[in-house]
Amino acid sequence: METSVNGGSRTTATTARHRPTQDSSAAPRGDAGEPCDLVTVPARQGLEAVDILRRGADPAMGPVLHDGACDTLGFLVPPGTADGWDMPGSACTQTSGRGLRIPEEPPVSGTGWLLPPHDGDPVTDPAVLREALGEAARLIEAADNCR
Repeated sequence: METSVNGGSRTTATTARHRPTQDSSAAPRGDAGEPCDLVTVPARQGLEAVDILRRGADPAMGPVLHDGACDTLGFLVPPGTADGWDMPGSACTQTSGRGLRIPEEPPVSGTGWLLPPHDGDPVTDPAVLREALGEAARLIEAADNCR
């Protein structure tokens, strides 16, 4: 995996294969809120996608987790998303059928909320997320090729 350090922050190339880890890709746990699955991506691509989603015509987006090491971001998506998720460079953890819900506190040890849960948007639409992640990967690749 190619890693670069810019201004003290660590970024991971989007061409690297993301492998879920025990700490950063575990299924959300809790008993409050809506059921969800978790799409995990490298932090650089995830942050670009958050910016893209916020600038969109419909900026609605569900909660987003970050891991303590700032290596990955996790987007909460509707249950069942993992069944058809095939986006290269990302992973989707299936949680439906296990009674898992969006909790008020970060559901995975060593994580925090980049965007905490709120009433308006319980989860991110997977089709919109897929499009934003694809655009983010293209932007990052173009920026890396300009160096």
